[in-house]
Amino acid sequence: MKTRTTPVPTFGLTHIALGVRDPQRSLQFYRAVLGVVPVHESDDFVQVQTPGTRDVIVLERRPGRAGRVGGIAHFGFRLQRASDIDRARQAIVAAGGRIRETGEFVAGEPYVFFKDPDGYEVEIWYELPTPVDPPKRRTRKSATR
Repeated sequence: MKTRTTPVPTFGLTHIALGVRDPQRSLQFYRAVLGVVPVHESDDFVQVQTPGTRDVIVLERRPGRAGRVGGIAHFGFRLQRASDIDRARQAIVAAGGRIRETGEFVAGEPYVFFKDPDGYEVEIWYELPTPVDPPKRRTRKSATR
């Protein structure tokens, strides 16, 4: 008889580790494109987060594995506003990335696929709200005295 279990609550997919040639070079690229901030650093890795999120990218020094694609075709970042897609394209090119494809999946959902300095394929896109998106957080206005 199988024991019935319930799913474990998580914050969703929040972590990816990339083998890179130079963690500092990758940090500079992702800082310029996505605004990531280093939260842990050593000689062989840099762990970064995008401000205001729980995502984590670990940039591990692994020159022999840098840019190799296995079962994962790409990873992506979801824009908060569709109108920021042009800014994303500009940031990618300015940081030394190579745009592979750009367009719209459907009307109102623009995307750009690009290669980072190690050859990983990354996507930035805007997706119209879905029924399972978390509710928007309301910001508190500071009380005046």
